[in-house]
Amino acid sequence: MNKKSAGFRIFAYTFLSLFAMMNIVPLFWMVVNSFKNEQEYAANPFSLPEALHFSNYAEAWKVANMNVYFLNSLFVTFASLIVTVFFGALASYFLSRFQFKLRGITYGVFLLGMLVPIHATLIPIFLIMQKLHLLDTHLSLILPYTAFHLSLTIIILEGFMRGFPKDLEESGVMDGAGIFRIFWSIILPITRPAMATVVILNFIYNWNEYLFALVLISSSALKTLPLGLANFVGIETASLTLQMAALTMALIPIIIFYLLLQKQLVTGMTAGAVKG
Repeated sequence: MNKKSAGFRIFAYTFLSLFAMMNIVPLFWMVVNSFKNEQEYAANPFSLPEALHFSNYAEAWKVANMNVYFLNSLFVTFASLIVTVFFGALASYFLSRFQFKLRGITYGVFLLGMLVPIHATLIPIFLIMQKLHLLDTHLSLILPYTAFHLSLTIIILEGFMRGFPKDLEESGVMDGAGIFRIFWSIILPITRPAMATVVILNFIYNWNEYLFALVLISSSALKTLPLGLANFVGIETASLTLQMAALTMALIPIIIFYLLLQKQLVTGMTAGAVKG
């Protein structure tokens, strides 16, 4: 049994290490190539740079218009993220802790929402936004991002909250807390591991989303970062090092955001919540 366990552990660690390398190596060479000039990259894309050309980042920032697009992406991403997680957490709490006649149907509707191809709804959403006079506004992105991610957010959080012991709420009721107080002060704090998961998933999608932003936003002052990265196509096609620099800068917020929340992914779910 010990030999089997040790063998499985070695296999698992080897597989995970190889999988990690498959993801890390391309990112590493992207960062390395972002510091090269065009001649070095053309001569050998897999060599280390002879000198660090930090000017690539300044030029890439200018070509991609990142001073505007970067802030737009931050605003749209965090606005839709906050709305999605807040309403998703409220709906999850209601579905997981209360029994009512239409609970199964309501849960099924959210589950069905995960089966709808997001980009298949692009034309209807465009027409709806046109009717509402919301085209070419931040709301035209925030509303679809929120709607399409509520289902996944609710499925994850509802399954997590359903496993909480009833003692948590009973102790809150005995202390005179209302439903919203119990939700805010007791349920949400111990939902942090699942909350971190949905926050990371929502952040990555919203930050990288391209097609909705391309169709629904036309004003240069409102475009998001993925549209700025598209500026390299056709205009700076030969400047691959500038593209690498721009992609590296676009990747930094995702890495920082993950590092800030990754601890929550491995913490105990209800450790210390119920004593005795």
